[in-house]
Amino acid sequence: MNNFKKIGMTALAASLVSTSAFAGELTASGSASVTMEGWSGSLVNTSRAISMGDSVTLSGSTELDNGMTVSMAFELDSDNPGTSSYDDKSVSVSSDTLGTFKFSGHGGSTAASAIDATAAGDLWDNFDSTTTQKIGAAGTAVSAAPGGANSLFYTSPSMEGVSVTASYRPDGSNGTLGAVSATAFAVSYTGVEGLSLHYGTADVETDTAGTTGDQTVMKASYAYGPITIAASDTEYDDERANRGEDVRSYNISYTVSENISLSYGIEKFDEDETTSVETAETTGVSASYTAGGMTLSATMIDAENMDFLAATQDSEFWQLKAAFAF
Repeated sequence: MNNFKKIGMTALAASLVSTSAFAGELTASGSASVTMEGWSGSLVNTSRAISMGDSVTLSGSTELDNGMTVSMAFELDSDNPGTSSYDDKSVSVSSDTLGTFKFSGHGGSTAASAIDATAAGDLWDNFDSTTTQKIGAAGTAVSAAPGGANSLFYTSPSMEGVSVTASYRPDGSNGTLGAVSATAFAVSYTGVEGLSLHYGTADVETDTAGTTGDQTVMKASYAYGPITIAASDTEYDDERANRGEDVRSYNISYTVSENISLSYGIEKFDEDETTSVETAETTGVSASYTAGGMTLSATMIDAENMDFLAATQDSEFWQLKAAFAF
């Protein structure tokens, strides 16, 4: 009987040792927000809305015997009532010498779309409810092809302030017509204090004839003391007629104190369409106050010529938001 006990204890000890070699760490972080916002203008009836945002991200990592680190993360949120709360998910393998390989089961990005937010922060995206506006609608085949589900993303180690990213998303369609695939590359430079430069390009292909396209992104920002100046240019080219779009943006922000910041931004849109005769423009100002894990912010945005046709097609947007991080 004692021999059986010894064998059992030896097996248990070996099991614990083997398990400890794979022990990792699981952490949780979360956020919540309450937002009140309103729209008015010629393209939308005056309206107001109040909403709540919430998100919990679970992430874990473990270090392998060869020095590489394996990490995973997934998000729970309820931004889309009535649908699954299980959202962005990914697993990555990284090392100091090889960089990071990331597989996104959902919520991934291409090397270009990861940096294609305008310098002003995509002010135009606040006007989705104005159903006749066309800002951001051109270049559909390109702009609708982020990394998305089942995509690969690689980030190289930084060398003298230079890092390279690359991504690939197969269509995964099994021959389904209209499926989208994307290959993208980008390079970033942060070798000078306060300066940040980015360039990215994506090639997009679909199974539908004549709907391939490409995206090019250029961004720069420079911080000097409390002031940061940024500029960006994003161009969408689509093989289909009247589908190209160029977005130029500028932003200046001022950090008043460690708690208070102000910003002013502009976005200009030119559409490659024979009927477009105007440059669309969004202009926004915002202020925020941060105390610990709480951020209070206020935003006002004006949008002009949103259908690229007439100066009367204008709208206004305002937002008050309280956000909390846990």
